[in-house]
Amino acid sequence: MTLDLMGGSFYRDAKLYCINILLTYHKGCSANCAYCGLQSRREGEYEKKSFIRVAWPLHSTDEVVERIATASEESVKRVCISMITRRKSVPDTIDITKRIRKKSDVPISGLVSPTVMFPKDFQAFKDAGIDKVGIAVDTATPALFDKHRGKGVKGPHSWDKYWNMIESALEVYGEGNVGSHFVVGLGETEKQMIESIQRVKDMGGETHLFSFYPEPNSKLKDHPRPTIPTYRRIQLARYLIDEGLTHASKMSFDDNDRVVDLGVDTDKYVSIGKPFMTSGCTGNDGEVACNRPYANERPSDELRNFPFPPTQPEIDAIRDELKDYSD
Repeated sequence: MTLDLMGGSFYRDAKLYCINILLTYHKGCSANCAYCGLQSRREGEYEKKSFIRVAWPLHSTDEVVERIATASEESVKRVCISMITRRKSVPDTIDITKRIRKKSDVPISGLVSPTVMFPKDFQAFKDAGIDKVGIAVDTATPALFDKHRGKGVKGPHSWDKYWNMIESALEVYGEGNVGSHFVVGLGETEKQMIESIQRVKDMGGETHLFSFYPEPNSKLKDHPRPTIPTYRRIQLARYLIDEGLTHASKMSFDDNDRVVDLGVDTDKYVSIGKPFMTSGCTGNDGEVACNRPYANERPSDELRNFPFPPTQPEIDAIRDELKDYSD
């Protein structure tokens, strides 16, 4: 819609500022992550599978590149090229980056698949024009990673390989230019998620949050979503950690490992609403460009990642949600 390749509009006039390009191959993705719509063992033809619950229509690379080049700086603030688990996606990511760079100076991120990469690939990405890298660890613990992404689903991914590649990416890109995605609600406690977020920050990276939403026909199609109070507390903790305002070691947790004290006065940060907006790679203006409208929920649901500043009534509701430990 942002590139005018199809009609439509976003609820509440939200704007999408990052063009997400998903590499697509007839043989599909070789991974089998339990929560992913692109998992290799999910029913249906690969080209017709959904991902984060929406279809990804196919368009020629030339057409997409041309439309990015002619889009205004106000409408397109970043491009993200998303690899799948297939080695061919490494050279293809480099090729597409170069093609975009020839026609536009828009910032380009690479959402990479460590399983099919070598550390040297990061320098090749940077040389091609990718200025930020994302690595989707997704799960908060080694056991959950193995259960949902590794041996538990006969998948190829390794917890250690992902963290080692975060370190390799930071060696090339430097502090603040490498981010890791995490999905809240895959079986972790609040404490476990916060500790993994802190680990990324301590390494020099940043973190971006998703709230689990079941993908139809996936292995986790019946898995419950995290409660909104839990998600709100982790959102706030992530924001404070990434901004360097607190540290997981300063936080307190209850008997169920739910955070009860974030180690800093949070009132003014809740008041601005920013901790509850989508976290992602920034544009040239320093503001989040990858704002992914409604990737965590239907627009008719209560919003989890706000693609715009929450209103005062929404902030008031968030205050109540943060204090809710009834789950």
